[in-house]
Amino acid sequence: MSKHISFKNPCHVHFIGIGGISMSGLAEILLDRGFTVTGSDRSETELTTHLTELGAHIFYPQAAENIDKANEISKIDVVVYTAAIHPDNPEFVRTNDLGLKIIRRAELLGSIMDEYPLAIAVAGTHGKTTTTSMISEIFLAKDGNLEKTENGYVFSDKNKDKVPTVTVGGILPAINSNVLVGSSETFIAEACEYQNSFLEFYPEYALVLNVEEDHLDFFKDINDIRNSFHTYCSHVREDGAVIISDKIPEYKALTEGINRKVITFGISAEGNGPDDADSTAKDISVNEKGCYSFTPIYKGEELPHVTLHVPGRHNILNALAAIAVCKEAGVSNESIIRGLSDFSGTHRRFEYRGTFNGATVIDDYAHHPTEMAATISAAKNVKHNKLIVVFQPHTYTRLRAFLQQFADVLSEADTVVLAPVYAAREKDVYGVHSTDIRNILVKKGCDAYAFDSFSEIEEFLSKKVADGDLLITMGAGDVVTVANDITKQ
Repeated sequence: MSKHISFKNPCHVHFIGIGGISMSGLAEILLDRGFTVTGSDRSETELTTHLTELGAHIFYPQAAENIDKANEISKIDVVVYTAAIHPDNPEFVRTNDLGLKIIRRAELLGSIMDEYPLAIAVAGTHGKTTTTSMISEIFLAKDGNLEKTENGYVFSDKNKDKVPTVTVGGILPAINSNVLVGSSETFIAEACEYQNSFLEFYPEYALVLNVEEDHLDFFKDINDIRNSFHTYCSHVREDGAVIISDKIPEYKALTEGINRKVITFGISAEGNGPDDADSTAKDISVNEKGCYSFTPIYKGEELPHVTLHVPGRHNILNALAAIAVCKEAGVSNESIIRGLSDFSGTHRRFEYRGTFNGATVIDDYAHHPTEMAATISAAKNVKHNKLIVVFQPHTYTRLRAFLQQFADVLSEADTVVLAPVYAAREKDVYGVHSTDIRNILVKKGCDAYAFDSFSEIEEFLSKKVADGDLLITMGAGDVVTVANDITKQ
């Protein structure tokens, strides 16, 4: 197990890029545990301001002298960085020059996870944020310990020992944050496979929602990805369990030889009856908002009927995975159903943003063909005239790997508008652009357009979108800007 820090011996941790959604969450956990926390980022944000109010010392922008300034507060014991930090980063260079201990964000997260007797890690190509949030909502509802209001759960010092610690890759409305610091023995976190980050984790319960090709700038192929997931499953603690979808091709190979309890979840291919999985569902129906209702079944036991308040059939599977881990952790049926019923989604997951020209505007984080197909499928169950999708590809390598699949999925929409690629950590050296998707769609006879800027897209939408339409801005970059602009948020 990772032992870079210990809650019993709080030390000084410096974060290079402390304002990231994951880094800020880890910093907040350490602050609560009495650690000295310093860090840096490009500019001040709401997240960094919040950390400063909690006692962190943050420097802007990133510079070599920040390491020296932090050392003046007290000697730095550990420096943490993310994949977005390159070896030529001035703070990274200064850290190495001084011979300070430096670790990746995932190594710190693994160390924090080791401190909790009940650690739950949620992995998979898709659905991590939603499923992590569902599990968190269930634990918040556990045995009626916490009171939920219109503004989320009410916390106080007297019930903090019943509150789980949560770190999630999005804003969960129930806690109005990406992190929740509790004092119970429960820790709930996403486990990302990129750069094998999740191999730093040794949880009590390891969830595997799905395994598909992605992050091909790091992994060689699907077999390389599957090998990493097998190793992740092998890291489960001796008395723990792997919770895995039985719809993953040859899923048994991912748990072969690990000598741990394996629990499956799934629904029948027809979608109207139970599967042979341990966690399954029957009596499945969908309402006019695209949200599903079903009767959960866990190891032959029927749980009370539940109606989800997040659209899409794929969310039944996310819920069944959440049910499995919570049942194994001893959570009551009542708390499970209450938590799932209360869950209203996370930011940027089929999130309602407002109206524009009489159309409903939804924003969604989907950036992989499978995720996009699930979002578009959910949209088709929502009453509308035309479905208009504004899509921003995320990274050139992903666009190159899934060019045809992107076009095939987007062709299900009535109109497709392509924004420029969100490069993230990459440079434009791959010879592929959003216009390549448009060209394939046009050849298919689809109504498709590509623009060079969000302002051009917004001008186009002002003329294209009509009353009764459903407009979705889609992608993992900053395409949400379009939804915000046109709905004046």
